[in-house]
Amino acid sequence: MTDWAIWLVLAGVLLAAELFTGTFYLLMIALGLVAGGAAAWSGALLEWQLLVAAVVGVAAVLGLRRSRFGRLRQGSANDDPNLILDIGHTVDVAAWQEQGERHTARVPYRGAQWDVELLPGHHPLPGSHVIREIRGSRLFVAPR
Repeated sequence: MTDWAIWLVLAGVLLAAELFTGTFYLLMIALGLVAGGAAAWSGALLEWQLLVAAVVGVAAVLGLRRSRFGRLRQGSANDDPNLILDIGHTVDVAAWQEQGERHTARVPYRGAQWDVELLPGHHPLPGSHVIREIRGSRLFVAPR
């Protein structure tokens, strides 16, 4: 088997492994392996093939880290509308009950009664409110 074919087979193995992880990092390393295969196909020595594969792989990983796909979200999952599809929906609050510093209510939402708490900094007025966060079985809302 020729050198360039070995590089491409290794890249294919990483591509298959990437299908199970979904992080794109193995894909970037596979790009480096393809570049090493291109260097082998052009007749470069093994040292140059390894150098090209390493440089392209590292550059691709660093490029991925700087892109929006490589950044980790620093927030909480409780307020992420990509994870909790109820965030952004509205509920109608008829009346608020004061419990110390908190304002709470019970509202019907999706066929059940939910505990609702008003987020700090908002006035407890009845009416339509938007769900901003969910913690357990409690909806945290803000006025619409």
